Amino acid sequence: MSARVAVLSDVHGNLAALEAVRKAIKREKPDAVIVAGDLVMNGPDPAGAVDAIRDMEASGATIVQGNTDVAVADFDYAAAFPWFADGIPDTFLAAAEWAHDELGDDRLGWLRRLPSERRLVLEDTMILACHASPGSQTQGFDAQLDPSVMLESVSRTDARIICCGHTHLPDVRDLGWKIIVNGGSAGYVFDGDPTASWALVEIDGKEIRTEIRRSEFDTMAVANAISARGIAGDVYRAATVRTGKLVR
Repeated sequence: MSARVAVLSDVHGNLAALEAVRKAIKREKPDAVIVAGDLVMNGPDPAGAVDAIRDMEASGATIVQGNTDVAVADFDYAAAFPWFADGIPDTFLAAAEWAHDELGDDRLGWLRRLPSERRLVLEDTMILACHASPGSQTQGFDAQLDPSVMLESVSRTDARIICCGHTHLPDVRDLGWKIIVNGGSAGYVFDGDPTASWALVEIDGKEIRTEIRRSEFDTMAVANAISARGIAGDVYRAATVRTGKLVR
């Protein structure tokens, strides 16, 4: 017997990208779906993204909360962006406040209730769903992360597979005893490929295979929708969606 898990993260209010990923996932018919946070901030349709993800949740998907979800839901900017010691940039404040207003009370309540971590067991293998890393919504597995810090982080869980996002860069790291699966971003990717990224994990006994997948969506339409909104920083957000590279 084997089991397959689809992993996506960092939708960031990009419903068009999310729907492209959903279609691709449905074709694969995985046994489980994980959505690893950062669902609403920056993109043009946070309400549509939440509604689609709640529909996924109703069908059995596992959803966790990301750091920008905290910013949008509760304006706790120190918790969401601890690296901004000198104050939160106006562009971040504008994006969080706009998304907050777009969501309304019911969606905000749902966003607040999301856990920071969830665990699944498939084929006797424990899988951790988190946003950035075990025990943290803000400390991600960056490419430059010190190996000792990474080992300390993965040791915070007994899970064999750690499914996460946060960096917006798809990445799979097989450490032997554990595997880190970062699906990248299903809406706001930073690796230069302007598509939506996600991951498909197959558990076959003790063997674990992982593949990064890409799903195309209408990047120009999404970028134009962001530009038309006209809040601070939208010119950079639109350029990021068009190019697949972080522009700021």
